[in-house]
Amino acid sequence: MHQAQKRTLIALAAASILAVGCAKKQAAAPPPPAPVPPAAPSAAPASTPAPTRTATNSTPPASTPAPRYPNAVTRARIDELLARIEDAYFDYDKASLRPDALQALQKDSNELRDILKDYPDYKLTIEGHCDERGSAEYNLALGNKRAEAAKDYLVQVGIPAAQFNVVSYGKEHPVCQDHDENCWQKNRRIHIVAMAR
Repeated sequence: MHQAQKRTLIALAAASILAVGCAKKQAAAPPPPAPVPPAAPSAAPASTPAPTRTATNSTPPASTPAPRYPNAVTRARIDELLARIEDAYFDYDKASLRPDALQALQKDSNELRDILKDYPDYKLTIEGHCDERGSAEYNLALGNKRAEAAKDYLVQVGIPAAQFNVVSYGKEHPVCQDHDENCWQKNRRIHIVAMAR
């Protein structure tokens, strides 16, 4: 081969190597990647629900509400206390509590208060009674005043007023039928009972 031909061949070979090399570089270079969205915005929404979810999960399960009416055992104990609280007696034509009436009401009223405060739906009735003397209307009013006086005392002890009902029977429910002072004294009274449910 001639020197000129060799040079031409070398020049052609070099040109084709360059062409192939350039083509490889262009083919090998991948296009630039698409921009990745910033991580902060996607992290923020993910972190925002997490505290809400945690707060919801951290709340204790709803507890059963406390009973507002006593069970049979507690009602039996209340009935026992009411039976021990003697009727409070009054002087003729009076509605103020005498010392012996206060003592009768005080006897077990503290324990009664401690039980009743836990059962707001449990009610007591304070009955006011009178002796046979006087008109029916007068004795109904007097019996009501006596029952209210007993209620006021028991409210001062701490039993909520809403747990009392006051009723007057006047002279309609005597415990004694004789017509003398001894019998009349027994009829001038208040009596406490559990309200029928």
